[in-house]
Amino acid sequence: MSLSFVLIPGAGTDPGVYGTTIAALEALRHEAIAPPLPADDEATPSDHARAVLAALPAEREELVVVAHSLGAFTGPLVAAEAGAAGLVLLAPMIPAPGETAGEWGANTDQEAAIAPLCERFGPPDEWGLEAVAEVFYHDVDEQTRRQSERYDGVPSGGMFTEPWPLERWPDVPTVVLVPSDDRLFPLSFQRRVARERLGLEVEEIDGGHLSMLSRPEELARRLVEVAPG
Repeated sequence: MSLSFVLIPGAGTDPGVYGTTIAALEALRHEAIAPPLPADDEATPSDHARAVLAALPAEREELVVVAHSLGAFTGPLVAAEAGAAGLVLLAPMIPAPGETAGEWGANTDQEAAIAPLCERFGPPDEWGLEAVAEVFYHDVDEQTRRQSERYDGVPSGGMFTEPWPLERWPDVPTVVLVPSDDRLFPLSFQRRVARERLGLEVEEIDGGHLSMLSRPEELARRLVEVAPG
């Protein structure tokens, strides 16, 4: 069965980061897009969801929404409104009703899960280039890292201040796909949060937080394998 994937990036990342993954999905005979997102500093998860929904083709195969990291605050909004066949949360920040992304770290006790990193580099909002390289890019080859710099940016403030607007999780089959060597959101941490918030066990993919850079072909295969529906 052919699927239509819509790919939503994480914090401060341009959707172009999915280019190689999209090509790999197309090689597997599926459709895939990563729509442009609002760039202004007031843009919220709801604003991002409206932009993604506006970009969806009117005629498409079964829709699977893929949301990475902070994009998990947007993905369920898209999936609910579009009547998606499935939702895949990749290395996600799984939101709770009424929660802001700015509150999420404290609410999930994420810093305790990465205590050794915080002892070395301080809290995540103070991390410099050394910490960013070790946490996010440890399994991304240097050439890919240099080429991907054009996709780096600063997430809008609005992404962290809007209370998540859904009253409950949407009635869309959901999969939590977790990189086994994610240093930002470790596997054991994600297992706990997925159980507590969604009552789900996680699926795994090798590598670190940025699977679309470190192993895009494997990511494409895993998305097809785990896609609900």
